[in-house]
Amino acid sequence: MANHSTIGDDYSLTRVPQEARRSLWSITIIRVGALATISQFILGASLGYGMTFWQAFWATFLGSVILQVVGFLLGYAGAKEGLSTSLLARWTGFGRHGSSIIGAVIAISCIGWFGVQNSVFAEGIVQSTNGAISLPLAATLTGIGVTILVIFGFKLLSITASITVPLFLIAVSIGIYQTLKGQSFSDLLATQPAGEPLSIGVAATMVAGGFIIGAVITPDFSRFAKSGKDVFWMTTIGLLVGELGINMIAVLMALAARTSDVANIMMTTVGWLGVLVVVLSTVKINNLNLYSSSLGFTNIFDSLFRIQLNRGMVTLLIGIIGTLLSVLGILERFTDFLVLLGILVPPVAGIMVIDYFILKTHRKILDESRQKGQLPANTEKLGWPTILAWGCGGLAGYFFTIGIPSINSLVISAVIYYVAKKNGAII
Repeated sequence: MANHSTIGDDYSLTRVPQEARRSLWSITIIRVGALATISQFILGASLGYGMTFWQAFWATFLGSVILQVVGFLLGYAGAKEGLSTSLLARWTGFGRHGSSIIGAVIAISCIGWFGVQNSVFAEGIVQSTNGAISLPLAATLTGIGVTILVIFGFKLLSITASITVPLFLIAVSIGIYQTLKGQSFSDLLATQPAGEPLSIGVAATMVAGGFIIGAVITPDFSRFAKSGKDVFWMTTIGLLVGELGINMIAVLMALAARTSDVANIMMTTVGWLGVLVVVLSTVKINNLNLYSSSLGFTNIFDSLFRIQLNRGMVTLLIGIIGTLLSVLGILERFTDFLVLLGILVPPVAGIMVIDYFILKTHRKILDESRQKGQLPANTEKLGWPTILAWGCGGLAGYFFTIGIPSINSLVISAVIYYVAKKNGAII
């Protein structure tokens, strides 16, 4: 097995050995941090602006169940094999070259959102200093700061989350109290929304689609879990606190304030604590964006060129690139492109789940190599069943707007892959 003493490598191209696995708290706090963000507040506020409390609850519950199933299944596979999403994909339908494409999609998506979130982070710093620090300087400081944290790998991510998540929840609690004090809880539950009505289907789409990429990259973090039971509790607690909890709090705030702009409410009602919410939110999510992006890029170079780059050095490079793009303001024009990339991610989950849990194409060689603490010696080519299923799933996610598009694409890709693998041959 490769030497992992170098700072930042973090088992990016090998299995995570049992002695390097982390506690349930370590992995769960990262998962909660990925979900308990200002983005969830905005999503919840949108639901509360167009739905009653109970309508929003059931929509959030439905979307969360979908995310739980996807996140747990892929997370379980990641924990059992000790592999990240892009590395696991080599033996779950995509082969060496297909996994590099997945790595590219995830890496580009995450580095793009890193830049977008870094701009939000920098705006919070500018506001908290009343403009004493310019936006370009703030974006540079925040981008490089987060990059340095991520270079040191999973352990420091967990430590950072253990600090920022409780502070984030405390700041949110104070903001909620300030916004909802004097309000009757029973009246809020019966309050009609102030905006245009949202259907349960549309709202569930918003919930599931908002974190589907996060569900797909669950193995990036669950590979450090000690057991499948830990993965279950990690994903369940994360969704209960970060998805259902934060969403419903934002719904109440939107119903009370009669507006969907909860972020602005937080900023104006609790002052610097509102800024703290934004800052802590972006620190947590950008840690994860950059971490998954670095894993994707290391897999690309290993898959295509047989070059094993150090993940820490890759993190430094892409962190600088993402920071530079956010300073220049270029990423505002790339948001639609990033959303388009997101359409390609859900089908990946469908194919991987079917291959690993039902077809079990490579389970034997995975089991044998796992006993030795190694990776399988051989990988298959990218076959036509995968290309067909991935392409059809992506098209379904783009064109089929009935139901939940991200789930449509996932299910369609899974069904097509299963049928094609049962009736075809790999090229």
